[in-house]
Amino acid sequence: MKKIAIIGSSGGNLYNLGGADPAKLLAEIYAQCAAAGMTVAAVQFIAAEASMDGVKAATPAALWTLPAGHDLSSVADSGQSFTAGEAALPDGDSRASARGYRDSAAPQRSFSGTLAAVNAAAAATDVAIAQQIRDGQIDGLMVMSADPQGANREALQAAAATRLPIVGTGGTSMALIAAANANVVAVSGTIGTTSRTRAVSFVACLAKHWGIKYRPDLGGSPSGSSASGKSLLKRFNIRGIMLPALPGFIAMALVLAASHIPGLEKLNDIFEILLKGLPVLVAVLAAKQISELDEVSIVSGVIAGVLSVEGGILGGIIGGVLAGIFVRYLFELCLNWRFPMTTVNIVAGGISGLAAGLIMHYLLSPLALIAGDAIKLAIAETLAFSPLLAGLIAGLVIWPAILAGVYHAVILPLVLLEMEKSGVSFLGAVDMVGLVMVAAGINLANVIAPRERSEAAVATPGLMINLGFGTFVESAYPFMFANKVVFCSAILWSGLGGMLLGYFNVKGVAYVPAFASPFVSNNALYMAMVMTLVMVLTCISTLVANRFKAVAKKEAGAPAA
Repeated sequence: MKKIAIIGSSGGNLYNLGGADPAKLLAEIYAQCAAAGMTVAAVQFIAAEASMDGVKAATPAALWTLPAGHDLSSVADSGQSFTAGEAALPDGDSRASARGYRDSAAPQRSFSGTLAAVNAAAAATDVAIAQQIRDGQIDGLMVMSADPQGANREALQAAAATRLPIVGTGGTSMALIAAANANVVAVSGTIGTTSRTRAVSFVACLAKHWGIKYRPDLGGSPSGSSASGKSLLKRFNIRGIMLPALPGFIAMALVLAASHIPGLEKLNDIFEILLKGLPVLVAVLAAKQISELDEVSIVSGVIAGVLSVEGGILGGIIGGVLAGIFVRYLFELCLNWRFPMTTVNIVAGGISGLAAGLIMHYLLSPLALIAGDAIKLAIAETLAFSPLLAGLIAGLVIWPAILAGVYHAVILPLVLLEMEKSGVSFLGAVDMVGLVMVAAGINLANVIAPRERSEAAVATPGLMINLGFGTFVESAYPFMFANKVVFCSAILWSGLGGMLLGYFNVKGVAYVPAFASPFVSNNALYMAMVMTLVMVLTCISTLVANRFKAVAKKEAGAPAA
């Protein structure tokens, strides 16, 4: 197992690209080292509370090192393995504890004070790391915005003398290190990099130098299994795209509803702009999901999404998926070619987005648009054929769908596809009536007359969230599962609500407050009537079911609360 030392500082430009968050920056390096079978043996990282380009001696700063007693020799000799829980980050900072840190001790903020005091305190760590290098206890060096003539002088002189392989960023510092005849195997600037891509670059270069097999851990899991266990396309999850995109669709629906208010007709122009932005939104989410390269994939997704607008939401998703695939391929290709990290990010983020976008714009967007229109036409034709039957089926199916876990994978995408065209959705209205108002009715009944007093405390927050936020239908599960009558009546009244929505041709929006739902529908009066009716009927049936349950328990000799 190769042993790595990390030295440097939060830097000038680096400060704005991850250096301001040393916990996350170091955690990313740890995660990639673990993926390559390397361990971090020493850390000396000086984190200032401002960019080094404008700091003063009195600027607050902190020194990050390995915890006392967890140095290289104790780890190597004892065979111990430390975790983030055993070497916790100070001040309850757990941001970095989710990644890496399984083969090495987690670094800690060991000293805080002015920058001058921190630099003085770092001298002892610098000497200790230099000695470890001379003793052959460190195999490679990762350098970020180091100070070869000050805080890192001893360690870098020892590395140069022993020809230790060095990778790093920071134009001035790396130039001075190279000039000292050190064995610099890879160097890059910080512009365009992120904590993750920088860590991947460091480990990839050292792994190639030593001939070690390395596959980047980009999945966010401490074990690294996410990245290595799934292919790019297997990471695709429609729920992971549609759910995060939902706020954008809600914003569009609210603007559309407001544009119908006299005097606010101009907001329709904003609606049209938001409508064109939706493919970009889903493209970014798709690219990020597939590639897992954070800012690089976001840039790629934006470029691909802009060029996929003509394909609608489906076009945006396909463009984003292509961008995510291209990002990962180009990123790894450029790493193998040892491009500087700034260039890697430019190529991976820019070229991949452009390539995916051009494919969509000239080839696939028309097909995606046809597919999306066909789905929306199928829904419209079904409603036109028999609104009552279509509404009844939708209402009856929506509870089994959410209980079976297919709602977010099937129904929600259909809701958003409907909203793409008109800002409202028939299935969205069924969601609000059949799920939210039914859940609200069940919770209301258990607030008014629960089977047991304790159930009122459970139902009250559920009711508030149902009505106040238009979500958390899962709050009704305990009452539905505990009473078959409640369960069956929930599905029955949901079906009735869907049937009435179909009869009155009401379309609306899900995931908005219940009091606002009628006003973002295409018919506020009918929407309010159906919502109220379904909630009242569900409440009454639940009250009756609770009453019979209490009577049955009493007759059976059980004490009724």
